[in-house]
Formats: sequence, C-alpha cells, structure tokens
Amino acid sequence: MKQQTAKRLLLITIGAVLYAFNLCSFVRTAGLFPGGFTGLALLIQEVCARYLSFTPPYSVLSLALNFVAAAICFKYIGRRFALFSMLSVALTSVLVDIIPTVAVANDPLLNSVFGGIINGAAITLCLRADACTGGTDFISIYLAEKNGRDAFNIILAGNVVMLCVAGLLFGWERSLYSMIYQYCTTQALHTLFHRYQHRTMWIVTSQPDAVYDVIRTDTHHAATLFQGTGLYKKEERSMIYTVVSGDDVRKVVYDVRKVDPNAFINTQRTDSLTGRFYRRKQD
Repeated sequence: MKQQTAKRLLLITIGAVLYAFNLCSFVRTAGLFPGGFTGLALLIQEVCARYLSFTPPYSVLSLALNFVAAAICFKYIGRRFALFSMLSVALTSVLVDIIPTVAVANDPLLNSVFGGIINGAAITLCLRADACTGGTDFISIYLAEKNGRDAFNIILAGNVVMLCVAGLLFGWERSLYSMIYQYCTTQALHTLFHRYQHRTMWIVTSQPDAVYDVIRTDTHHAATLFQGTGLYKKEERSMIYTVVSGDDVRKVVYDVRKVDPNAFINTQRTDSLTGRFYRRKQD
C-alpha cells in the first residue's frame, strides 16, 4: 500500500511539474487559452489585467474554480481520487506562479502542437496515478465512469465554446491556435490513455482453463469458450472470446504468453459495447 501511494505521488508530482512547465513555456509564450478551468483561469487573469489593471494569482483562481468539481468527484467517484487530484491541482497552481516564463519556440503553431502533446502527456501521468489535473478533467472522468466510455471529445467541444468567447474578446488568431492546442491534447490522451477504451480479444489456445484464469485474475472479466479445429494441422483448438479495458491488454497478453507460449492472440478495437461490463472503481 505504501509503495503504491508513493508511486501515485511520484506520478502526480512529475505530471504537475510537466503541466506547469507547459503552461509557462508554451501556453504563455504563444498567448494560448488551454481550455477547461485552466484556460478559464488564464482568461480571467487576462481580462482583469486588461480591463481592471490588476492580475489575480493563478493559484487562487485555479483552486477556487476546481473546488466544486472536486466535491462532486469526492462524492460520486472516490475520496482518494478527489484528494490526490486536488493535490495535483494545488501543486500545479503553485508551480505556475513560481516557474518563470521561458520561450522554447517563438512560432505559435509549434507552441500549439507540441504544447498540446505535452499537455496530454502530463494529464496522462496523473490519470495513471488514479488522479487528474482538475478542471474539466473532473467532469470528463465523472462522465466516463458513469457512461463507460471516454468523454474527452465532449470536453473538447465545450472548450471550443469557451475559446470562441476568447476569440471575441482578444482576437480570433489566438483562439484558433488554442483550438489546435486542444485538439492535439485530446489526440495525445486517446493515444496514451486507454482506460475507457474497449478491446476485443480472440485467443486460440490448447490450454483454455489456464488462459481464462489469467483473464479472470488480471481483469475480473468473464469470457466465452468456442471449440474448433485448426485446419493447418487438423487438431482440436479452443478459442476464448473476451472484451477488456484497453489498459489491460498488454498485461493479459504477457501473462497468457507465460501459460501458453503457442497461443494465437488477436486484439481488435471495440467502438460500441452494450451489456454488463466490469470496470475497476476509482478509490
């Protein structure tokens, strides 16, 4: 338990540092609005600086905006998940006020693309620690846990609405670059984080009981057994069909290979799934 907590804290810390660095070195350099509560906090800062002649601390705005969303996650998703997420938000908020703005690139398109990718990587680190970076991530995780599929595209659509408001206030060029940033973030998340994606596995094996024990132990999922004949050698074969979460596939394949090195495994992406599907709860 202590080792697992230490690992979560390490991933959250690295993710928070990377997230804050990205905001200071890519987002601020290009004048982007990153969407979500982070983008809303930066938008409020800019509105205050331009029209009220003062700039409120990012940390104060970020923590205030995230409080309600964190409370919802605390009740409906998991207490430890909400607490670790707020730790990530607090650490990121403090670091953003501390880390100086250092330009890595001056081209706004480069900042939008690579900033979005780095942002997606930072969010993924926190998600792998069973936490999030706060803001609309709280909402997307809540919707994903409720509906059993990722809601990052829905959040992307909501961010586009906020960016349209930013475009009306501060110019469309910055807003359009910010949409590119958001799109790159969403694509990076889809590539790196597979918890809410489904994978269909077809496993042809001569040891069905041992293979199913692996599936049940690793994923807590059921499976269906088919009996058939291998046409090449004309030998009896068993084929196991199951659907698992995307982040379980690598471990299942590795463990199946240990019990049956000759197993033939076909994995397919599942775009639509209806029926009971077990998913590990957030703590």
